[in-house]
Amino acid sequence: MAGWRKAPLKTCRKGEPALRIDIDRIESDLAEIAKFGFNEEDRGIYRQGFTEADMAARAWMRDRFEELGMEHQLDGAGNVIGRYGPSDRPSVIIASHLDSVPAAGIFDGVLGVVAGLECVRAMKEAGHEPYYPIDVIGTSEEEGRFGGMLGAQALSGQLTREWLDSASDESGYSLKDAMRAAGLDPYDALHAYRRPESIRAFIEMHVEQGPVLDMERTTIGIVEGISGVFKWNVRLKGKADHAGTAPMNMRSDALMGMVDFAHEIQRIIDEEGTDKSRITIGHVALKPGFPHTVPGEADFTIVGRDLDEEIMRGLANACRRVLSSIARKHKLKFEYDEMSWLTPAICDRGIVDLIERKTKELGYSYKLMPSGAGHDVQFFCDYVKAGMFFVPSVKGVSHAPDEWTHWSDCEMGAQLLLECVAELSSKDAEVAATERELQH
Repeated sequence: MAGWRKAPLKTCRKGEPALRIDIDRIESDLAEIAKFGFNEEDRGIYRQGFTEADMAARAWMRDRFEELGMEHQLDGAGNVIGRYGPSDRPSVIIASHLDSVPAAGIFDGVLGVVAGLECVRAMKEAGHEPYYPIDVIGTSEEEGRFGGMLGAQALSGQLTREWLDSASDESGYSLKDAMRAAGLDPYDALHAYRRPESIRAFIEMHVEQGPVLDMERTTIGIVEGISGVFKWNVRLKGKADHAGTAPMNMRSDALMGMVDFAHEIQRIIDEEGTDKSRITIGHVALKPGFPHTVPGEADFTIVGRDLDEEIMRGLANACRRVLSSIARKHKLKFEYDEMSWLTPAICDRGIVDLIERKTKELGYSYKLMPSGAGHDVQFFCDYVKAGMFFVPSVKGVSHAPDEWTHWSDCEMGAQLLLECVAELSSKDAEVAATERELQH
């Protein structure tokens, strides 16, 4: 491979050879998977859940598991699973997704699965036999073509028959029909549940999909939790008027009300939120929407996020108070519908500490941070030991053909994943953890 790379630090354990990932194999795997759904015109990846390209990528992954002599299966939800190690003990799960949004890049989700595959290769090459099995999982339908994260929901037991019956994509094509076209019985997804006693730990490696690590030149982002999210549809109703004849001081201009609220967002966060808080107006529709008419109605969305649910409630209450005050000022009627409220998912402290300790041992720079985007891991945080870390996305670009993560960052992230998984799958892990607690 052309160019110089900063190599991860080698680590040696007593009586064992060093475990070392091979970045060339990761690069090759990503290039192979990128062929499934690649579009020559815009150079993007089109591998939406349960399309032909998506199922071909899953078949390719099963072939890789087969080559490594791993037990493997495609479960009822379309998750592709490969196991390395004994089958009679709880497993350490390495998981992320294989599907994509339209016109995607090559790293989102897939890097975490390929890095998991490489961890198994490295262990087998070193003759490292895990005491607890390692399950590498490429989850299905994480990007929400049908409105959820089907694979993770199924594995964690958060899937219902009612949702399966009603889910459809934007075109109206039902999830059930898509699964049947892919050769799956949709109701078999209800049998994909993994009981908590069958899971020792869950860990996900992912590209950041944001600019923080890249801008700060930091190698690893250790995720403390997935931000909770509330979504409102807001309506400010005034009076449509002629733009030329209605005096400025006599208008009930709905747009002016919305703009006033937008200017208050930073103050709301300063007073009620934290550095992890986010409030976004993402969609706006004005009525009647004619250049020569004062807007009589502004319909818009508000999406709020934070890692603390009480802070989320404070942000929501502040938004409500500010909008009510602005509506009175502009002679408007204020209405809103809460479309969703998702509670934060906090990563297991022990897994966070493990990732932090291994990052320090490898000599990588890092920071603790929230994830503002949803990920598979969030469905596991409440019932098993689960954690996640990020590697940088160049300029924060993701969900686009020019998404990029430097190979050196992929290499260091995969090495960190290997170090974490090697310890989690070790028989002596609990003894070592107990000794560390006693030392503190």
